[in-house]
Amino acid sequence: MTQLAQTPEGQVADAVRGNWVDTRAPEWTRPYLRLSRADRPIGTWLLLIPCLWGLLLSAASGDGLGWNGLWIGVGCAAGAWLMRGAGCTWNDITDRNYDGQVARTRSRPIPSGQVTAVQAFKWCCIQALIAFCILLTFNTNAILLGMAALAPVCIYPFAKRFTWWPQVFLGLAFNWGALLAWTAHDGTLGWPAVVLYLGGIAWTLFYDTIYAHQDTEDDALIGVKSTARLFADQTPVWLWRFHLATVTLLAVAVALAFGIDGRTWPLVLCLAGVGAMGVHLARQMRRVDIADPESCLAVFRSNRNAGLLPVAFFALALLL
Repeated sequence: MTQLAQTPEGQVADAVRGNWVDTRAPEWTRPYLRLSRADRPIGTWLLLIPCLWGLLLSAASGDGLGWNGLWIGVGCAAGAWLMRGAGCTWNDITDRNYDGQVARTRSRPIPSGQVTAVQAFKWCCIQALIAFCILLTFNTNAILLGMAALAPVCIYPFAKRFTWWPQVFLGLAFNWGALLAWTAHDGTLGWPAVVLYLGGIAWTLFYDTIYAHQDTEDDALIGVKSTARLFADQTPVWLWRFHLATVTLLAVAVALAFGIDGRTWPLVLCLAGVGAMGVHLARQMRRVDIADPESCLAVFRSNRNAGLLPVAFFALALLL
């Protein structure tokens, strides 16, 4: 079983050392911010990035961003922080009996006794309600999509108990922003957004399989399923498949967004962004050692930069 020492002063074992929650946040807020993973911001980035893909691709292939588009971006950023926090809090509530048996997670606020499950549930509801208020500023179709996102968010924590593919359910939840942001900007849900969403799910399968390899020994002992356990030594083969699916689907989404008569340079720039992400993912494949938890965590975190590459190129295409 992987051994991770309990960190002092309530810090969570896999949090970034010296993070603002553990060093600067008021002490009474720290358990709640840890529930929201505010000390581990990578998850917020991975939730926000598909939102930015959807928003910027819609704007670059359409009539530009505008003030409404700027507000959608701000709203998605705030909503990503809040809903990631609410989702992680819900996950910790449902997994509280499992987390205490896993070395990496036993220092989380509920199993370590920093908060009770009831307190955590109240915090989950507060975050979700604030996010809902932001959602209400979008158009009707986007509001309906945002409400529908609660289904995969609620189901995901239970998925690892009944399927070897819980990462699919995480992908369904984490990439919903591609559908939501596109619809909030465009007014209706289009096929480019759907294909972008599928590409995001493939990306989630890529990075979260790497992440899950940190816990394979503990997961096997307590009977928790994951793609990491399912693939085992064949993981590199599957990662290449997810890599190919991600790049292909994102490229198809870009092509659908611009159409056959689309403007050449913005189209080329958007495709270049997808290609740059593909190169980054390939480099991750060369770096990762699935038998080393520290390597898995470092490569997993690098997916923020991978996902921001299309964001940068989509934004440049928008300027043109």
